[in-house]
Amino acid sequence: MLKWVLLASTGLLAACGNNGAEPAAAIPSGGWTVAPKGGLNAFFECLEAEGATLLSAHRGGPYPGYPENAVETMAAILREVPTLMEIDVAASSDGILYLMHDETLDRTTTGTGAVNALSWADIAKLRLIDEVGRKTAFATPRFSDALRWAKGRTILQIDFKPSARYEDVIDEINHQDAEDSVILIAYTLASARKLHRLAPHMMISLGINSQSELNGAVAAGIPANRLMGFTGTEAPRPRLFSTLNARNVEVIFGTLGGSESIDREIAHSGDAARYAKIAAAGVDIIATDRPKQAHDALAKAGRAAKNGACGVSGG
Repeated sequence: MLKWVLLASTGLLAACGNNGAEPAAAIPSGGWTVAPKGGLNAFFECLEAEGATLLSAHRGGPYPGYPENAVETMAAILREVPTLMEIDVAASSDGILYLMHDETLDRTTTGTGAVNALSWADIAKLRLIDEVGRKTAFATPRFSDALRWAKGRTILQIDFKPSARYEDVIDEINHQDAEDSVILIAYTLASARKLHRLAPHMMISLGINSQSELNGAVAAGIPANRLMGFTGTEAPRPRLFSTLNARNVEVIFGTLGGSESIDREIAHSGDAARYAKIAAAGVDIIATDRPKQAHDALAKAGRAAKNGACGVSGG
């Protein structure tokens, strides 16, 4: 039976970005924790030795009733499965960092307009909309509050939106001493170089499609042990995975996406064992829109992270 803890009664309301707005949301307690000890490199090496593949919940793992980029959604998912959380960080007109994917507020909140057109005081009054278009009781969280919630619970993969400055995001991470609890996402080598210059001890996820691209990143000054290779969403490439693993670069593969994603194909076919086949090809992290189903498939195949292993606990 789920044990629900009311934010208003525990003092967590402000920490989750609601700032006293009504109604108070509820966050589930207990469940899994993904809490690396000794740094992210050692954590992923341990998981690899265990033959375990970890999941990354795209936009925090939304499902009906639980909107994307919400602390409440991430807490609900983490109660059921051990997973990293991919989040998106934007900035308000007065420079407050908060979680938001789109360039406008229209799709995922009760507000309208550009994500950086309103002050944080106005954004905090809005309510999040779930994936089927229903208004929820949840408010948009500040990035600082999401970081505070995640520390000791899970790892955040941070996708920078255009309104969010790298420097501001990294300053907040450093302020909360959370460098071993985050992975920074870069879409270009230039972005990866800048992120490494600003945060040399943080892990960076960069699209890597060949050994030459890996060599280019290392030649640009980013050590291989600071890199994680995002290898796309089209089809697994075991030879590339082997190349990256041999250089101590964790392999990320995405089953997420639109109507033609592997997640959608699996949902349509019912072939959930495909997640385990992808893991067995040499993938360290599967980025997915279906973390619960993917975890069940990995667990059935003996490839899921286990309670008590490598800093993962719960279940």
